[in-house]
Amino acid sequence: MAFSQDMAPPPCLIFTVRRHQPEYVTPAKPTPHEIKPLSDIDDQQGLRIQIPFVQIYRNEPSMEGKDPVEVIRQALAQTLVFYYPFAGRLREGADRKLMVDCNEEGVLFVEADADVTLEQFGDSLQPPFPCFEELLNDVPGSEGILHTPLLLIQVTRLKCGGFIVGMRFNHTMIDGVGILQFMTALSEMARGLDELSISPVWDRELLCARNPPCITCNHREYEEVPSTDSIKVPSSDDNGNLVHKSFFFGPNEIAAIHGLLPTHFGRCTTFEVLTAYVWLCRTKALQLESHEVVRMMCIVNARSKFNPILPIGYYGNCIAYPAAVTTVHNLSENPFEYAVELIKKTKVEVTEEYMHSLADLMVIKKRPLFTIPGTSIVSDVTRLGYRDVDFGWGKSLYGGQAKAGAGSFFGAHYHVLSKNSRGEDGMVVLICLPTKVMKRFAKELVDGFLDRQSKNN
Repeated sequence: MAFSQDMAPPPCLIFTVRRHQPEYVTPAKPTPHEIKPLSDIDDQQGLRIQIPFVQIYRNEPSMEGKDPVEVIRQALAQTLVFYYPFAGRLREGADRKLMVDCNEEGVLFVEADADVTLEQFGDSLQPPFPCFEELLNDVPGSEGILHTPLLLIQVTRLKCGGFIVGMRFNHTMIDGVGILQFMTALSEMARGLDELSISPVWDRELLCARNPPCITCNHREYEEVPSTDSIKVPSSDDNGNLVHKSFFFGPNEIAAIHGLLPTHFGRCTTFEVLTAYVWLCRTKALQLESHEVVRMMCIVNARSKFNPILPIGYYGNCIAYPAAVTTVHNLSENPFEYAVELIKKTKVEVTEEYMHSLADLMVIKKRPLFTIPGTSIVSDVTRLGYRDVDFGWGKSLYGGQAKAGAGSFFGAHYHVLSKNSRGEDGMVVLICLPTKVMKRFAKELVDGFLDRQSKNN
C-alpha cells in the first residue's frame, strides 16, 4: 500500500503579492467597553499562540461584479458587533490571569492581489502552500499575545477571479469549534443575512477554577519530566531545520491500516487507527532510545461532556488533550492494537469532572505548559466543516489549518479533510519534522505498514 505524500502544490511556484496598507476593522456599531476575563482553560500557557488558517475559493460567475475583499471587509465589521471582544486587546493581571479589554481597537485586515491563478497551484490544494507568508502576512508588531490584535485576516484576489482568505487567530480566545462558529457568522454576514444562525455566548466563568481549586484527576499531559539529549525538542531557533508536509489517506489507505488489527479487536474509528499509526511511524523516525517515554496527546472537544451541556454558541476553549503514555520499546515492539488501545482509552478520560480538575490545575500550578519531551499532539478537524464556509462564492476548495505545529512546538499535527489530485475524498495529515526525520517518517509509513502486514500474515 502506497501512502501519498508531497501532494501539495509544486514548491517551484513563485508569485508576487501586492498588499495594501494594513487597516483596522472595527465594529459597525458601538459595542460595550468592558473587561472580560478569559476562562482558566483559555489562558493556559499552551494556548498562548497564534494559529494560521486558510480558505481557498474559485471564481463564481454569479458573483460577477462583487469584490470579495470589500464583501468580507464589510461583513467583518458587522460580525464584530456580535463578537466584539475580538476587536479588543488582551491584558494580563495577577497570577498571569488573561482578560480582554473590549476597547474597539479593531481587527487587522489586509487587502491583497496576487499575479497567479488558482490552476497554477496544482490539482491538489493542501498545505504546505507555496509563498504562504505572502498569503498571510505577519504584520510587524502583531505577532504577540498581549496588547496586539486578536485576529488578522488577509483577503488575496487571484488573477482567475478566485481568492484566498488567510486568517490568524489568538488561540486563547477561541478553539476549533469556536473559530468555525466565527467564520460561519462572518460568511452569513457576507451573504447578506440579517441574523446569525448561532448567537455567540461568552460565559467563560463556566470553565473557571472552583473555590477552592482541587485537582481530582490524573493529568499526565502536564507532568514535569526531564528532557534528555535524545528526546530534546528543537526550539524556535531551530525552525530552519524543520519541514512541513501533507500525507494523503484515502479510503483504501484507511482500510489497509484497519486491516492491521485482528478481527476480534472490535470497532475502531478512523481517528484512532490513523493516530496510532502516525504515532508509531513518527516515534520510529525520531530514533529515540528504547527506554524513553513518549506521549500522544489527543485534543478532545469537551462541550458534550457537561451536564447540562455548555450553551450552544460558546466559542471559548473547551478542549483538553489527555495523554497516552508509554515507552518507545512498548510502542514499537507490541502489536499494532497496543497503540490503538492506548488511544481509545485516552479519549474517554475527558469528563465534566476532568475539565473542572483541569481548570483547577491551571490555577494551582500557575497555568503551566503541557509536557514537551517525547510529546506529539493530534487534532482531528475533519468533522468541523471548515470547507463549508461560504462567503457567497460557494464552498471552499480547501479550508482549515495552514500548517502543522503550534507556535514554536513542532509536534502538533492535524487531520484535515481534503481531496487528492484525482479528486478522491480523504484526509491529509499535516505534519512538521526536522528534515532528516521527515525522510525517515515518509519511508516508515510504507515500510512499517509492510512489516506489520507480513507479521500478521
